[in-house]
Amino acid sequence: MEWFVAAFSGESAEDFLGTQGYVWDTQSDMGLALLGAILALLTLSKVHNRQLEKLDKRV
Repeated sequence: MEWFVAAFSGESAEDFLGTQGYVWDTQSDMGLALLGAILALLTLSKVHNRQLEKLDKRV
């Protein structure tokens, strides 16, 4: 969303992102989202697989 606004507003990306006070805000948000997704896969995949096995046994 931030890139879209910066790209189509006619202003430079630095001007738009500079209003938040942290130029790397978008990248850190995406990095933390990636880290959260990886941690969720590592910690919840076994639980998810067990739930799917229980579901298969019912059907």
